[in-house]
Amino acid sequence: MKKIINTSKAPAPVGPYNQSVLANGTLYMSGQIAIDPSTGNLITDNIEDETHQVFRNIKAVLNEADMTLDNVVKCSVFVADMEMYGRINAVYAQYFDEETAPARELVEVANLPKYVNVEISCIAV
Repeated sequence: MKKIINTSKAPAPVGPYNQSVLANGTLYMSGQIAIDPSTGNLITDNIEDETHQVFRNIKAVLNEADMTLDNVVKCSVFVADMEMYGRINAVYAQYFDEETAPARELVEVANLPKYVNVEISCIAV
């Protein structure tokens, strides 16, 4: 049995998908980009601000599912430019303790939705 979990505190889906799906105690979160849900504006002034907005959106979806970043077991990070890896990683490290951080991959891709620089999806239990 699955439960659809969406929140107005994160960007609304722009297609036939939901922000997250809870199934058998596992939350599968769609990729989050740096849209400020209160204004609908993209936050792309710099990669640090962009990554922080992505995490605000992730935390909002987790909160709606009664979870926190501590529940995250896997992240998939997609970047438009691998040269931004270090700067994205520095922000990422502010949200996860190195000793208990989730599994992760970081992949450079040709393009991301709305031509953002970073997108992150998560699995939480």
